[in-house]
Amino acid sequence: MQLNYERPDYLFSLRSAGTSSACVNDRWLSTSFVIAPDALVEEWPVKDARSLQVSDLDPMLALEPELILLGTGATQEFPPAVVLAHCLKCRVGIEVMANDAAARTYSILAGEGRRVVAGFLFP
Repeated sequence: MQLNYERPDYLFSLRSAGTSSACVNDRWLSTSFVIAPDALVEEWPVKDARSLQVSDLDPMLALEPELILLGTGATQEFPPAVVLAHCLKCRVGIEVMANDAAARTYSILAGEGRRVVAGFLFP
C-alpha cells in the first residue's frame, strides 16, 4: 500500500507526542512547549499541570486562541481551578488531556483551520 505524506498548509505540524518527547515538523522536542498552527514557543518552563499558574498561560493567550489544549503527560492531570477560571474569564476554552490525545486533537483542529493552541508538558 502506498502512503503519501501530505504537508499541511500551516507552519507547525505536530507529528507525534508521547510522555517524554514530541515531533514538531521534523524536529524532536523533549522540553515543554506551546504550539499553534503559526507559532512555536520552545522551552515553556512548566513541567507539571498541578503547579501551573495563571501567568504560565501568557504565551498561549498571546496567540489569541479560541481553544487551548493542555497535554499533561501520560495521564490527564488538571491544573488548579484558578487557571481554568482564568481561561473562562478570557473567553477561551480549555481542554485537559494526556499528551497523545492532545496531539491528535490539535492535528484535527489545526487541519480544520481552527485557532487552536496546545501546551505539552514534559517533566
